Amino acid sequence: MTNTNVVTAPQRYSVKRSLPALGLFFLSPLVAEFLLGNIPISALFALLGLAPLYGGGAVLIREIVRRRGWGYPSVVVLALAYGVLEEGITTQSLFNPNYVDQRLLDPGHIGFLGMGAPWTVFVLGLHTIWSITIPIVLMESMSRRPRDPWLGKVGLSVYVALFVVGIVATTAVQLGMDSFVASPAQFAGVAVAIVVLVVVAARIGQRPRPRTAGTVPPVWLLAVAGLAVSSGWMVASDVVKNGWLGAAVMLVIDVVAAVVLVHYSRRTSWTQKHTMAVAGGALLTYAWHAFPETPVFDAPHTTDLVGNTVFALLAVALLISATIRCDKFGDS
Repeated sequence: MTNTNVVTAPQRYSVKRSLPALGLFFLSPLVAEFLLGNIPISALFALLGLAPLYGGGAVLIREIVRRRGWGYPSVVVLALAYGVLEEGITTQSLFNPNYVDQRLLDPGHIGFLGMGAPWTVFVLGLHTIWSITIPIVLMESMSRRPRDPWLGKVGLSVYVALFVVGIVATTAVQLGMDSFVASPAQFAGVAVAIVVLVVVAARIGQRPRPRTAGTVPPVWLLAVAGLAVSSGWMVASDVVKNGWLGAAVMLVIDVVAAVVLVHYSRRTSWTQKHTMAVAGGALLTYAWHAFPETPVFDAPHTTDLVGNTVFALLAVALLISATIRCDKFGDS
């Protein structure tokens, strides 16, 4: 099957055309940290420091995928590679036994890797689903050109530079806060994992399967399912106390959800609006989860509550806008 979306001829790029990329640049960290409730609204200034890493990564993944004519499966795999990069190199939380003084690797500890099974599945899931994939889906759902590149060579170079700055700055800040450094073998494992994931993303993208006839669930049901399944995943990470069992439950949910989505998304009746509905339901999981979440920055309870409410309302407004735009532009 030929990739019809590969960029094969020069295209005209303008500031207006690149606006969705700028939106994605800031939406990614807003979802990843603020909507989650990890950072309170009183620390909104942190968005400028987080955007080069989160937003830079999201924009580059999206541009690579669309320039090559790949689909969302490749986005998801590259989003996982991003998570491995951030947590394996910049923060090193995958290997730090006392990261942020929480002993996150003790449950389900994998001795020979120096990792914790539930934390690995959990944190990589957060980045794969919420930090990267959902913001990309939402911004594409609002764009007139959801399948076209948004950036020219100059714009792409700028975001590459910002992403590199984000990696270096985040790594420097983390090392300044915690002197832990992973072993050379662990860093090598991270590098190998990233390369393997990039290769997998490319192979998936280069060999798309033909779409088949058949019905798909209604949009509203997909939105409810996205909220329910992602909420179950999030709750499992909190309430299942046995580390190995918690990791297994989250992995099972991941696999089942992926199989079901791939099954239906290959049907001709599946549209961008269906994809957006699933992503929107999952987005709302972050919105409710923010309220019981304890932020990493000290903030009065009232401030935290107001911030969570504001971000939740903004998420709802974004979903309404994306729905309207999908109705207007369809899959053009």
